[in-house]
Amino acid sequence: MLKLYVRAISLLIWIPAVLCGATTEGEFSVLEGQSISVPCHYEPQYEHYVKYWCRGATREFCTSLARTDNIRTANPAKDRVTISDDLDQLVFTVTMKNMRKGDTGWYICGVEIGSIWSADVVTYTNIRVIDGMSVVKNQVIGEEGGRVKVECLYSEKYRDSRKKWCRSGDWSSCRLTDAGEIYEDSSLAVSDDRNGTYTVTLKKLRLKDTGWYMCSTGKHKMSVNVLVTPRPTESLTSTPAPSQCKAVVPLKTVAKESSQSHHLESWLACSAVVVLLGIAVFLRKMWKLNSRSKISLCRAEISSSTQQGPQNKVK
Repeated sequence: MLKLYVRAISLLIWIPAVLCGATTEGEFSVLEGQSISVPCHYEPQYEHYVKYWCRGATREFCTSLARTDNIRTANPAKDRVTISDDLDQLVFTVTMKNMRKGDTGWYICGVEIGSIWSADVVTYTNIRVIDGMSVVKNQVIGEEGGRVKVECLYSEKYRDSRKKWCRSGDWSSCRLTDAGEIYEDSSLAVSDDRNGTYTVTLKKLRLKDTGWYMCSTGKHKMSVNVLVTPRPTESLTSTPAPSQCKAVVPLKTVAKESSQSHHLESWLACSAVVVLLGIAVFLRKMWKLNSRSKISLCRAEISSSTQQGPQNKVK
């Protein structure tokens, strides 16, 4: 009984660190040739621990790619994998550049505990590197008479392909540019940097420019909504002068307290679930032991009655 109780308590202590210690999204998709940033959140008690990023489906067979205790600063621009830790927001961020098809796979965000008695706190994510295209924003908003920019992203496969920008439903409006070239007129400019992005700039916006547009390359197309708002008119009523007294709010402190409060609530909720799970496991074990004891008692009574039967017959 005591042994079972000790096991249950040790299970309750160990499970929250594994289930609730670190979190990130379960899957990411990124275009070939583009960069990706993965945020890995952790609980306040791991603030000053070493964090790491490795590739693999299990911790035992995971190839280390970056660690917070070994940040390469010689030439960050050329480092393909970088890691940074924000102690205020309790999140460390991993950035991988120039993604290749071979980079598709499982990765681990980890907090190194450094003890033979405790496992590292880890969470897993799957990254898929795909062909095709996307846009930075599906909707852009500009003011009448102004300009807006649309960034269309494409995978490395389409670096040398012709890029196209059209108004949806009006194919005569399409403007094309070859790789590395620039198209420009009084209301539109399209340029391709041949490094995964071609930029469309709509100039001298008019209200009638509001609508759906499409950027495409190869067989891939992405829709973008452009919204043009009216130019604001000058108000004839005078606005009151702003108050000279302003409350000074320590934003950094508030952000940290809010983040820590959020993580504390998450920890408490997760711990409560784990405690209930541990109690359920404990009660199930007790029920099984009780059932086995009853069965053994019944068997003993049956054995005793069978032994007494033949003795009565002899008498």
